[in-house]
Amino acid sequence: MRNIVVITLSSILVAFAYNLLLIPHEILSGGLSGIAIMLGIITPLNTGVLNLLLNLPLLILGVLKLGKRFIGYTILSVVVLSVSLYIIPVYKATQDPILASLFGGVIVGLGLGMIFRAAGSSGGFDIIAMLLSRKRDFPLGTLISAMNGIVVAISGFVFSWDAALLTLVSIYATGKVVDTIHTSHIKLTMMIITSKGEEVKQQLLQKLHRGVTIMDAKGAYSGEGRKVLITVITRYQLADVKAMIKEADAKAFVNILQTTEVIGVFDRGIK
Repeated sequence: MRNIVVITLSSILVAFAYNLLLIPHEILSGGLSGIAIMLGIITPLNTGVLNLLLNLPLLILGVLKLGKRFIGYTILSVVVLSVSLYIIPVYKATQDPILASLFGGVIVGLGLGMIFRAAGSSGGFDIIAMLLSRKRDFPLGTLISAMNGIVVAISGFVFSWDAALLTLVSIYATGKVVDTIHTSHIKLTMMIITSKGEEVKQQLLQKLHRGVTIMDAKGAYSGEGRKVLITVITRYQLADVKAMIKEADAKAFVNILQTTEVIGVFDRGIK
């Protein structure tokens, strides 16, 4: 239920950014939403209707490749965004196109990042980016920005190159905010030193779904035996892992380092 509420509110937030900041200045967003905005400006059709129609083929691809839960959340986001674009009136919230581009991009990135954190997407290029991110573990916002070069080019030819540059600013801001919020590509190495190695191990293996390496150790001052558990997690999992460790051994010593690269099998059980 929390994910549904987050996705619904975030999709409405993105729609407000489109109709109040980007569309009035003929600034496009990224992906299929940007193409829907362009077609909505140059044709009598509503942007919300176009956004829904353009997303249908990729939603079918998502059903085949990404699982029912993810695509269910994505369909919810696409429908809420499309309906919100249809209902919310287009209004020029600022007369400055640079401010509209920058803040529009930031607000769209905030909305998309929250949608991604709730295990969904807003459809369009997001589905392709999510597939690539899962295969190669790339930063999601960077992938989306890389695929949006065609949208910038279209904006330049259809409107003006000033509009294309403003679109580029908007897309760049969106990508940076998405990467700030959606941090599953950031990996952390945890070294846990505990006197309750078995209890901590069971917590991690049952709930974390990551590999764990255990070593024997001895305290230099106390001379008492300890277990050292080493595992690699995503940034998303940190709060949950801290709670697991505290539940098993509140006195455990934990060292957390950001990991530059992971080579080999990251998900336990995947060959």
